[in-house]
Amino acid sequence: MPYLIDGHNLIGKTPGMRLDDPDDERKLVVALRAFLVRRRKKGTVVFDNGQPGGSANWSNNVLQVVFARAPVSADSLIRQRLAREKNPRGLVVVTSDQAVAQAAQAAHASVQSSAVFAHEMLAGPSRSRPKEAVLTADEIEAWEKEFKKPRG
Repeated sequence: MPYLIDGHNLIGKTPGMRLDDPDDERKLVVALRAFLVRRRKKGTVVFDNGQPGGSANWSNNVLQVVFARAPVSADSLIRQRLAREKNPRGLVVVTSDQAVAQAAQAAHASVQSSAVFAHEMLAGPSRSRPKEAVLTADEIEAWEKEFKKPRG
């Protein structure tokens, strides 16, 4: 399921991120990209207040980054996207804003709170690879002898 994310709402619920940080959007975009790649998912994050840095494009193949332009808010833009979505049941809307969550539920999309999502996003990879067994020199020698024996 793709994610539709209320960006500033998520920043406010993410440990180590602050809304008063001038670089908060970029930091969230980096964290979201890493999360989406790990999960093999795609998403869209919507921020308020236009796009900092002019016309730089922050989107890539896993994350679409959208900056709402006044007078339209990110919340309004998310509700518009939900209304236009062909398969809203296939979306996970990440927000702790009650009005946005209610709009998502009315559209039959899944809702995940920003705090829960932030925890999952920062948790890192969920699967760790098992440690490879390392053979001792004696074990290697024993196996070499075993494989060199003539078949009978």
